[in-house]
Amino acid sequence: MSTYSVRSGDTLSAIASRYGTTVNSLAKANGISNPNLIRTGQKLNIPGSSGAGAAPRSGGSSYTVKSGDTLSGIAQRHGTTTSALAKANNISNPNLIRVGQKLTIPGGSGASAPAPAPSKPTQNYTVKSGDTLSGIAQRFGTTTSALAKANNISNPNLIRVGQKLTIPGGDSYQPAPPSGGTGGAGPVTGPTPAPGNGQGGVSLQQLRSIMPNLSQAKAEQYLPHLNRAMAEAGINTPMRKAAFLAQLAHESGEFRYMEEIASGAAYEGRKDLGNTQPGDGVRFKGRGPIQLTGRSNYRAAGQALGIDLENNPKRAADPDVGFRTAAWFWNSRNLNSYADAGNFREVTRRINGGYNGLASREAYYNRALSVLR
Repeated sequence: MSTYSVRSGDTLSAIASRYGTTVNSLAKANGISNPNLIRTGQKLNIPGSSGAGAAPRSGGSSYTVKSGDTLSGIAQRHGTTTSALAKANNISNPNLIRVGQKLTIPGGSGASAPAPAPSKPTQNYTVKSGDTLSGIAQRFGTTTSALAKANNISNPNLIRVGQKLTIPGGDSYQPAPPSGGTGGAGPVTGPTPAPGNGQGGVSLQQLRSIMPNLSQAKAEQYLPHLNRAMAEAGINTPMRKAAFLAQLAHESGEFRYMEEIASGAAYEGRKDLGNTQPGDGVRFKGRGPIQLTGRSNYRAAGQALGIDLENNPKRAADPDVGFRTAAWFWNSRNLNSYADAGNFREVTRRINGGYNGLASREAYYNRALSVLR
């Protein structure tokens, strides 16, 4: 019987698959009562193997994509690489996989098991502006759920600048790569906030000048996600950024509302929104700074962004997703071209279906132009 030392990201099912055994056998051999609970550094006895040098099963296995999965996460859990997994499944865009998709997990030819990892000490980290829990987890080689559990965090999307976090059994801290030549660790996700001209997004000061009722804390929380979404959608000139931010400011009350206040029941049965199943109105109510509404829009946005929003509609209210859906909506209506032409009225019409709140939108637009130019 050989042994294996649990590494960050491992699951009992993945280890069992790699060694050609079952979860039940592995749990029984190690006295594990809860197969979902193993810890980094834990030594496992592998049943049915001969000698300490036994290798994982070769020839590959299969895996069905579940809600919330990413290709990199699947690769890590199965002891392979994202590129190898993409190649084995003819995936051209590693960021786009779908729930229910069957993946072939490439197996090595007699490849040896990963070297046992030593138990890692607990570390501490202070949350900085732009941090997300998932980003911190990735940089320390742990998982979001483990980090949330270790710090009694009930909402993984809500952390605050200055908060002290305990890092359970992670790797040594890896600073984020510099963006745009700026030294030091930048935000975990999205480009480093920079002046508003060119492709660098907007700075914290510029954002709060455009949206004066936006608090410092919320601006710090949202800015990296906003800048990332604008960069992704090519909203990268003063004219485009001014038009985009003006519409978002009006639609969301300066990011006060990331989810529609109404229940969504009014959308029930709206076939034009793709709401064909009971409960779709409430399930697919407006979310995000430009409210994404209706099953068909959630499906389209999710497919475009590589996120299963149809089965996880509430994700559209989270800033890391909400700003991307707003940028997707923007590009789906070719609004950069109207922003380039200075046709803000047409931008408004294509977002609103009319000119509701035009005076408010134009006030934000004029303020944004003066700040960004």
